[in-house]
Amino acid sequence: MKILGIESSCDETAAAVVEDGTRILSSVIASQVEIHARYGGVVPEVASRQHILSIIPVIQKAMEDAYAGWEDIDGIAVTIGPGLAGSLLVGASTAKAIAGVKGLPLIGVNHLEAHIYANWLAEEEPVFPLLCLIVSGGHSDLVLMKGHGDYIMLGRTRDDAAGEAFDKAARIMGLGYPGGPAIDKASENGKPCIDLPHSWIKGTNDFSFSGIKTYLQKMNEDGKINKEDIADLAASFQNAVVDVLVGKTIEAALQYDVRQILLSGGVSANRMLRRRIVEKSHVPVLIPKPVFCTDNAAMVASCGYFHLITGRISNLDVDVVPGLKLV
Repeated sequence: MKILGIESSCDETAAAVVEDGTRILSSVIASQVEIHARYGGVVPEVASRQHILSIIPVIQKAMEDAYAGWEDIDGIAVTIGPGLAGSLLVGASTAKAIAGVKGLPLIGVNHLEAHIYANWLAEEEPVFPLLCLIVSGGHSDLVLMKGHGDYIMLGRTRDDAAGEAFDKAARIMGLGYPGGPAIDKASENGKPCIDLPHSWIKGTNDFSFSGIKTYLQKMNEDGKINKEDIADLAASFQNAVVDVLVGKTIEAALQYDVRQILLSGGVSANRMLRRRIVEKSHVPVLIPKPVFCTDNAAMVASCGYFHLITGRISNLDVDVVPGLKLV
């Protein structure tokens, strides 16, 4: 069973063809990073206009790379939220048009759920019950997953998400955009020797990263950030965020007696996070390849397959929901 996935929730225009939810036949991503870098962040109107220009060529390339015709496709999966309204509308409108014209099932997919299903694209299949840490620009969530479509939200960020904190910290340090890769690279030559605050919020699985961002901002205003210290500061910031992410995840994994831990979302491409959670975990940890940690359509197609085989399909009048929740 082959599913065409379409992703346009933020600033990546992507399409992919995935077979049986696990085998990637094609994956095409048109990035807008260079366009938005000059602004220091994603400009929603610019993003949606670029999606309009890229969506059809990206889908055509995905179909060509998969050596697939429309008669080979069994369903169209598309992200309907959360995300930027204008960006979501481009992908959803295109998917609905194709599904309507070709008479194919339409599967509206939650972007966060799709990130989880990036782990089904790996060589090892996840085993339930499992704990998933979703870390991205807009989310830092701990989700208990007992089966396909069975989610319990254990904790989430109370303010800034981890990815958002990385972007803001990189801006304060003058490292540019996107912040996650910039801090990861800058930290290569640094040591985590600067004491930065860790927000544990004891007694809960929730996260908070606004404090460390505010601390950095105050350092900058007081003239305590020097260019020669940037590598150490980047390493110290990354260490502080990763400490909390890993610590909270391991605690929850022990509390709920899960069999595996899954990482997902753009921040899961961070090398320190990937290394440390594997070192600290008492159960196997699955992590997608870096290209499937960030926004892509293969994860959408994988998620769509598991929806389709259980009969969870959408009507052609399904609307986008920018603030869509997983649970």
